[in-house]
Amino acid sequence: MIIEPKIRGFLCTTSHPIGCEAGVREQINYVKSKGSIPKGPKKALIIGSSTGFGLSSRIAAAFGSGAATLGLAFERPSEKGRTASPGWYQTQAFEREAHKAGLWAKSLNGDAFSDDIKAQAVALLKEMGPVDLIVYSVAAPRRTDPKTGEVYKSCLKPIGKSYTNKTLDFNTGAVSQVTLDAATEEEVRHTAGVMGGDDWELWVDLLEKEKLLAPGCICMAYSYIGPMVTQPVYRNGTIGNAKDHLENTALKLDARFKAIGGRAFISVNKALVTQASSAIPFMPLYISILYKVMKAKGIHEGCPEQMDRLFRTKLFAGVPVPVDEKGRIRMDDWELREDVQKEVDALWQTVTTENGNGQSDIAGYRGDFHRLYGFGIAGVDYAADVPDSAI
Repeated sequence: MIIEPKIRGFLCTTSHPIGCEAGVREQINYVKSKGSIPKGPKKALIIGSSTGFGLSSRIAAAFGSGAATLGLAFERPSEKGRTASPGWYQTQAFEREAHKAGLWAKSLNGDAFSDDIKAQAVALLKEMGPVDLIVYSVAAPRRTDPKTGEVYKSCLKPIGKSYTNKTLDFNTGAVSQVTLDAATEEEVRHTAGVMGGDDWELWVDLLEKEKLLAPGCICMAYSYIGPMVTQPVYRNGTIGNAKDHLENTALKLDARFKAIGGRAFISVNKALVTQASSAIPFMPLYISILYKVMKAKGIHEGCPEQMDRLFRTKLFAGVPVPVDEKGRIRMDDWELREDVQKEVDALWQTVTTENGNGQSDIAGYRGDFHRLYGFGIAGVDYAADVPDSAI
């Protein structure tokens, strides 16, 4: 079977198993090239481990620190000639490489919000041993509350009033205007029910009850703030409101983890091409411009570079973790530098369909989007037939 990218809007409906595997190896090789992280974690639970920041966190823990890892993800296997989701292939590839390196690595595929998956995770963690790192990196469209049975559905909308600005079709290069209507109170509540900190806290409650938190355990979730141009729809919108809930949860959890010599943090990460960010209007254009500026300054990072820097220079550097006035780790420090944002804003004001290739890095964005699905990876022969056994 010859597998090619089939893109519909902000989604790709195919993924390349060989390319996904090669992409995982690239990340592993990058982390190994930076040397070991002597004070890094030894037993890690990664909730949301198959793509993006979660996958890169798992790789940094395993191949930077030699950590045993349990990864949780909700991915789709292949069926009837249809390829699996990229996270399915990437999880398999990670496990193969970890086992080759003699590392303990197991994964669960299912709904991390559910009591059933939590119970399965506890059983495996009792085999692995108490964890000294928990990474909560979950992005999902819906969540069922295990206590009430209510189904929450997340949405991406501004709060209070509609918002209009530029957007980019990264497939065609067309720059246009898009308007998002304001969210209802119910949509605001539902989005916080999915993307807030409730489930994160349930995980901690369970692990504490089961005595699976090692002394000094670090517990961490990821957030984003972004520039002024995206704030009406992101940070000041439904997702941002949910992130506020997540960050307030981190403050509560931090007090609990300090009791065992550990900490709970929010890491505010840089804007990158992920499956989640590709679906957010305004973000493809902003990220394309940001890429152009940061690459020119030599400070661009992808997921593996960002997570390696987080682990190596912030979390496990052997010194107090540097945080902002709200207790957050700021991995967006380079993105929000004044000189970077000044240039990004100037390009945003003038970018059009006609000058987009010069005013932004559309090619770089498109390339990173393809890489999410295992396409465009160096050394992979995409004209070769992929055997059924690999699919």
